Amino acid sequence: MKNINYVINGVLAIAVLILFILHFTGKNNSPSSSGSVMSSSEETAITMPVAYINVDSLLENYHFSIDLTEALTRKSESARANLTQEARKFESEVADFELKIRNGAFATQQRAEQEQRRLLTKQEELKALDDKLSRELMEENQRVMEQLRDTIINHLREYNQTKGYHIIFANTSPGLVSSILLADDVYNITAEVIVFLNRKWASLGGN
Repeated sequence: MKNINYVINGVLAIAVLILFILHFTGKNNSPSSSGSVMSSSEETAITMPVAYINVDSLLENYHFSIDLTEALTRKSESARANLTQEARKFESEVADFELKIRNGAFATQQRAEQEQRRLLTKQEELKALDDKLSRELMEENQRVMEQLRDTIINHLREYNQTKGYHIIFANTSPGLVSSILLADDVYNITAEVIVFLNRKWASLGGN
C-alpha cells in the first residue's frame, strides 16, 4: 500500500515533471532576430522576441490541468480504498486464524496447515494487487502528464501565431530547478496564456 501513496504524492509533483522549453518560429508577423515585440501591458518598453511562463501558476490555474489532476486523484483514492478494504479483511482472517490456533479450534493439524497456506496465498495476492494498482496509476499519471503537455504545446503554437515570440521558456517557483534564474516581469506572459488556455478549454466544453 506504500506504493499507492508514492503514486499519489507523484501527482503533486507533476509541475516539476512537465517542465519544458518551447521553440517557436513566427509565421505571419514574426519579427527578425533584431526586431522587437511589445509587452502585453500598456507599457511601451521594447523587448526581445522571447517570453516565459511560470509553470506552477499555469498548472494551478489552467482548468484542464485542474480537471485532469482531480480525476487522477479520485482514481488513486478509489484504488487505495479498495486495497485497504481487502487488507483489512485479510488482517481479520489472520487474527481469526491465530485465535483458533490458540484455542485448538482446528479439528486436525492438517486442517490448520491448510488454512495457513490459504492465508499465505492470499497475502501474496494482496501484494500482487498492490503492485498492479501502483503500476496502473503510474501509467495513468504518465498518460495524463503527456496529454497535458501536448495540449499546452499545441495551444501555445496557436497563441504564438499572433505574438511572434522566437522562444517561450518554462519557469518554476524559487527553489525548484528552472530554466530561468532571473528575468524581468515584462517577459512574463503567464497570466495572458492562462486566460487563452482557459478560453480554449471552455470552448471545448470544459469548466
